[in-house]
Amino acid sequence: MGYIEGEDRNQIILFPESIDEYVSDNNSIRIIDEYIKQLDLEILGFKRAVNPSLGRPPYHPKDMLKLYLYGYLNRIRSSRRLEQEAIRNLEVIWLIRKLKPDFKTIADFRKDNKKALKKVFRDFTKLCDEWELFGKELIAIDGSKFRACNSKKNNYNLKKLERHLKYLDEKIESYLQELDHHDRAEASLKKPDAKEIEERIQQLRDRREKYESYQKKLKQSGENEISTTDPDSRLMANHNNNVEVSYNVQTTVDAKHKLIADFKVTQKPNDLGELDHMAIRAKKLFGNKAFEVLADKGYYKAKDLKRCTENGITVYITKQSYANGTKDPAFYSD
Repeated sequence: MGYIEGEDRNQIILFPESIDEYVSDNNSIRIIDEYIKQLDLEILGFKRAVNPSLGRPPYHPKDMLKLYLYGYLNRIRSSRRLEQEAIRNLEVIWLIRKLKPDFKTIADFRKDNKKALKKVFRDFTKLCDEWELFGKELIAIDGSKFRACNSKKNNYNLKKLERHLKYLDEKIESYLQELDHHDRAEASLKKPDAKEIEERIQQLRDRREKYESYQKKLKQSGENEISTTDPDSRLMANHNNNVEVSYNVQTTVDAKHKLIADFKVTQKPNDLGELDHMAIRAKKLFGNKAFEVLADKGYYKAKDLKRCTENGITVYITKQSYANGTKDPAFYSD
């Protein structure tokens, strides 16, 4: 008995198969295709939603949005990987009809349409609500840390800036002293010439000006830190007690089908103080209907619980406990 064999690649087919036959009728990408077809991208604020009359024809925003959503649902965040998927992945080839945008086009689409993409998610949430996919009886709220592209080296606070400025002042002073003694140095010793030292001093002064501008910006804004690559990101501790420059994403999930009903990106390193904001946002989304909320002890704050109760929201939350040397609950500070 032989093995199961594939088809001969060189076999010429008289009636070639269509791309549509490679995608099953119940494939999720058909939902993406149909959903985006009915969107009015001009109202949502997408760039190039109206076909420009001049210049080279661009890719249609609907095709780029299909590719973006496919990557979002399949955890493909890289623009370069999406470029490769458009070449080799039959689902993507079907979805965007053999278009092959390069990674720069994909990255620019995401960068230029941030606000419009948020409106698409809001529109989809409304659609799920119309289809009665939200139970509107029980929700869970939690926060997740998403690491930013900003490295810790490019994140500054006042203490760190003062330390850098002190170091630069010391280096500049040492180079100035080296310039003073350069002419008296022995000719046999290999020393950097005066021009090279002056260039180093200028580089240090440029860095000093940059740090001083960051320092001034922090004092004017009243913020604790500044990130140069991702301005909205902040230094946060994750679950492994590692400190990374991240975002804190608050997410509201409905219990009926485990669908995300709402989300908000914050700069706070912890979840304290976000419970009432997220719960009231969910209530507006659900048409002011009363519901129950689940949250962990990271959200425990009396003021937030009171505000939720006043708005007809029932909260189930773990109470925080504070350790002490006696190990006697009667002596806990709370």
